[in-house]
Amino acid sequence: MSEPEQIKEYKQQLLTDFNSRTNYDKGRFYIPIAKRLIEVANLQNARIILDVATGTGIVALAAAGKAGAQSKVIGIDISAGMLSNAQEKLAASGLQNVEFIEADAELIDFERNRFDVILCSLAICYLTDIPTALHKWHSFLKPGGKLVFNAWTENAFTTSILFREVAARYGINVPNPNAPLGTPQKCQQLLSAAGFQNKNIIIQQEQFGWYFTPDVDIAQQIWEVNAKNVFGYQVQQLAPDKLRECFAEYIKEVQALPVTEKGAWCDASIFFVTAVKI
Repeated sequence: MSEPEQIKEYKQQLLTDFNSRTNYDKGRFYIPIAKRLIEVANLQNARIILDVATGTGIVALAAAGKAGAQSKVIGIDISAGMLSNAQEKLAASGLQNVEFIEADAELIDFERNRFDVILCSLAICYLTDIPTALHKWHSFLKPGGKLVFNAWTENAFTTSILFREVAARYGINVPNPNAPLGTPQKCQQLLSAAGFQNKNIIIQQEQFGWYFTPDVDIAQQIWEVNAKNVFGYQVQQLAPDKLRECFAEYIKEVQALPVTEKGAWCDASIFFVTAVKI
């Protein structure tokens, strides 16, 4: 399969996954992390804001409220299903300073030096060409404007690491989505290559992990989340009997995770990154 075909298949799977997420806002960390991103962004004096991969508009709507009625927030997303939810929330909010656009974040273009702030929450890992995206975002920012995004550390999510390890035993390579930006050094290198100066980059690491009970039911739920995600659906390539074996092995491995009196720990360390364009 050629690279363009692989990217097309990848994005179709991405759409299939996110268009089916009817309870996205009820996820464990989407709203808390979005709120934290808005705090880090400090939107005082921000007049024109872009929210990349806005999803259900969690960040865009919060940013619009924080920046005030004189601001303008544009939220873009590739998923019509997610944006439908965002539009409903916008209508209910009464906000007049938000616009949602259905578009591929990697293909859409804006004029240079347009935005005061560009935001991206829990989505940069889904881009197929992060260096190019960062370079474009740098050009979209006004001088003095800032990019604020978050990225999971490369060892985040114990159960996803385990999923990739089990899949590999069956010859299936599931990429680690957190690898490209998973260390402060990687963040700085990519931002520097995009045109940001190291002295204008701030990286803060925070923990959003939790304890859980690794029983059969929870293990099955985690399997299902991973197996339909773009970083996990690759296991569907297995023959039915091998897929059942892989599934059973994963369930057993999750149940064998170390447990304290609080349960098994799922690490969810994340970087909040701010980069100012000079």
